[in-house]
Amino acid sequence: MRKHLLTFMLVPAIAFGAITVPLPEHASASTAGQIVSSVSLRQSPNENSARIRYLKSGEKVTILEKVNNWWYKVKDGSGRIGYISTASKYIQTSGGSSGGSNNGSGSNGGSTTTKVQNVIAAGKKYIGTPYEYGSSRDNTSTFDCSDFVRQAFLDGIGLKLPSDSRGQGNYVKSLGNAKTNWRDLKAGDLMFFMDYRGTAASNYTGINKTTQRITHVAMYLGDGKILSTYSKESGGVRIDSIAGRHWEYRFLYGGSAL
Repeated sequence: MRKHLLTFMLVPAIAFGAITVPLPEHASASTAGQIVSSVSLRQSPNENSARIRYLKSGEKVTILEKVNNWWYKVKDGSGRIGYISTASKYIQTSGGSSGGSNNGSGSNGGSTTTKVQNVIAAGKKYIGTPYEYGSSRDNTSTFDCSDFVRQAFLDGIGLKLPSDSRGQGNYVKSLGNAKTNWRDLKAGDLMFFMDYRGTAASNYTGINKTTQRITHVAMYLGDGKILSTYSKESGGVRIDSIAGRHWEYRFLYGGSAL
């Protein structure tokens, strides 16, 4: 009887002990990651979410979870938790690569090319809109240069850029995309300029551009043309050529905001 009882007790125990309970799909061991290029650490997995801070190139983070194809949940060295892009141009995991591609896809899954086209199209619809320095960010009846650029990105892809040109310039630099030769830029990139000092190249000779303040921002359309707004007299939002004009001489740097 004791033998039968012992067998009765052991069989279900062994049977149940052999059952493996699967972990939830999103649960996994933490993975180490290193920031390749400066990227925003955000409060939620959305490119319009509030920025906690910029993670700098070389920083180590702990990847807590891969939320989807476009976002990691990470913890920085100070213990702050947030979300960053999975794109390999921003982060490399201990396995040698990130879970995301480097084609510039964002949280909405659209390619960089599509996003650029949307931003440019959104900007062009405002051609002729009057210029106003310090224009209201709450309507589109008038624009100054940074307000116009901000609105084009907001309308085109829902990306909310800083509200002033210097903030926009710092944002582009933080992404590691800045270039000082305007001919290296691509359509959709932002261009930043110093003060106007005349139409001749000689007016800008000897100026140390690294110390100059940004006073104007424009969107590069490709083929040597920009889309921007800078005065009431010029007719508001318009397209201008760069080469051989003061735009070329005033140019500080430019790059992608994506």
